[in-house]
Amino acid sequence: MSNLIDNSVTIYEAIKNIENGKYVMPAFQREYVWSSEQIEKLWDSILLDYPISNFLFWHIDDSNVTWDTYFCNFLKRVTFNSSKQAIGMNFPINSVNFNYTDIAILDGQQRLTSLYLSLMGDTYIKPKFSKRQGGVEYVYKLFIELDKNKSENDEEDYNSKKYDIKFTTKGLSINSSSTQFEIKNILNDGFKNDETREQTIEDTIKDIPENSKEYARNILLKLYQKVCGEKLIRYTEIRNMSQDDALEMFIRFNNGGKKLRKHEITMSILEVYWPNAREQFSILLSGAYEEFNTDLIIRTALMLYGDVTKTIINKKVADDLKNNWSDFKIAFKNMQNAFEKLNIDIKRFVNDYTKLVPILYHIYNNPNTYENDLQSIRVYLTRTIFFIYFRSGTPGKLQRLRNNINNNGMKITIDMLDTMAELQITESKIEDILNSEKGSRLAEEVLYFIGRDWIDKNISYEQDHLHPESRFSEPKPFSISIEEWKNWYINRNRLPNIQLLDEFENKSKNNRRLIDYCNDMNDEQKKIFFEQAMIPQDTSLEIESFGEFYEKRKNILKEKILELLK
Repeated sequence: MSNLIDNSVTIYEAIKNIENGKYVMPAFQREYVWSSEQIEKLWDSILLDYPISNFLFWHIDDSNVTWDTYFCNFLKRVTFNSSKQAIGMNFPINSVNFNYTDIAILDGQQRLTSLYLSLMGDTYIKPKFSKRQGGVEYVYKLFIELDKNKSENDEEDYNSKKYDIKFTTKGLSINSSSTQFEIKNILNDGFKNDETREQTIEDTIKDIPENSKEYARNILLKLYQKVCGEKLIRYTEIRNMSQDDALEMFIRFNNGGKKLRKHEITMSILEVYWPNAREQFSILLSGAYEEFNTDLIIRTALMLYGDVTKTIINKKVADDLKNNWSDFKIAFKNMQNAFEKLNIDIKRFVNDYTKLVPILYHIYNNPNTYENDLQSIRVYLTRTIFFIYFRSGTPGKLQRLRNNINNNGMKITIDMLDTMAELQITESKIEDILNSEKGSRLAEEVLYFIGRDWIDKNISYEQDHLHPESRFSEPKPFSISIEEWKNWYINRNRLPNIQLLDEFENKSKNNRRLIDYCNDMNDEQKKIFFEQAMIPQDTSLEIESFGEFYEKRKNILKEKILELLK
């Protein structure tokens, strides 16, 4: 059980702990993303007495961290580009010695890094023309203006800094003004010594105009107090927390105000254990998989080697994935082959990749016999889609599927699916499918799977009414009762009156009556249309026969759906 301890230290104590190696960061938190302007505003907030948010520390020792867990030291040098953004700054990875390292920063590393760089580190800027000069970069130092007459900040603008704090190049600061104070100099012995502080401040402000001396004196006193006096770094230290729990906790936090996506964090973790993982993933996610992201790989790896209910990878899963990468790639290739044989476009699942994970699990474990199981794979796929199996609780459902597959000879079979209540065929589920409406994802998927033998993946299709919707807003046919007409109006948008149509043909068809649309076709065109749209052969296409048409086409669709599900 984790223990929480609330405490605080001064900025100086915190950066000394960084300098001495007491504070490190988990290796999955590696990138520094703050701009120099964000650092300026951080110091402005500090001098304005604004809180700088709490920090979250993780106490690490031999009891909750394994020997092969990696951490990162803080950056001691950073270069900004001409847009003032840090250039590709990743923290160096290393193992730790718990004799002097006992804190890993879970939340707050951007702020702590910025404070450290300001007071003890080195900062540089690379101008736009740097490439023409052999990649030259200039020393970049953080100054505060002590002469209030020179302050460039607008106190009425709430978006700007209230103090004139800015990074500038060393040459510019020396040549242009002696009234700028480099913030890191507040750590000089003269300021830290109680007996010499007052005289050091007076020496520092000797060139400041008389009407600004008190202003400058107050700034320096306050700056010293904020760095070395007040305990501004308020933190919660978590003890007795395992590494996996720390990773789960970290995933909830932001990185410099930029929301981290799960796969970004997971890739950072994975690269600690497998440095060229990103390159290998990029090769795998090409061709048929080029539009997928790394989530498909990560979730499949967790299904195969770890806990599929988790969202992040640990060292064991990373090592298993790396060591079995050849077999893993073969499973992806074989799944592509399976989908081609089933006439299913695998790219339909780019934003719905979860359904593919159990298929990969089956194929990975049956690399030589999976082609004998294509119909079972198709039935699994159509049932999970038509019954909207993964609507919620995805991790738990993947876990149940894995357990069932494991208990069924490492295979997906129809008998296995029939034992799972949510994937069993029932009349009510079939009725729900048939009642799906135009525009719904379910209606599109059903029509796609029924028509996959003739659908061209290079053509864009749209859902289209067979009997046009506009007709149901007109007066009812004379021979039809008001009650019937109301029922027809409800059914006009349901699956038995919907087809998939080439988007250009759909525009051409527009709101034409179904019988007129068919009468303009030659015999061959009409034959193809009747087959693809599953039009009842022995029913009038006039609107007066819509009720009969609807029921007969509904029965045709029901048979097709049951074929797919069984």
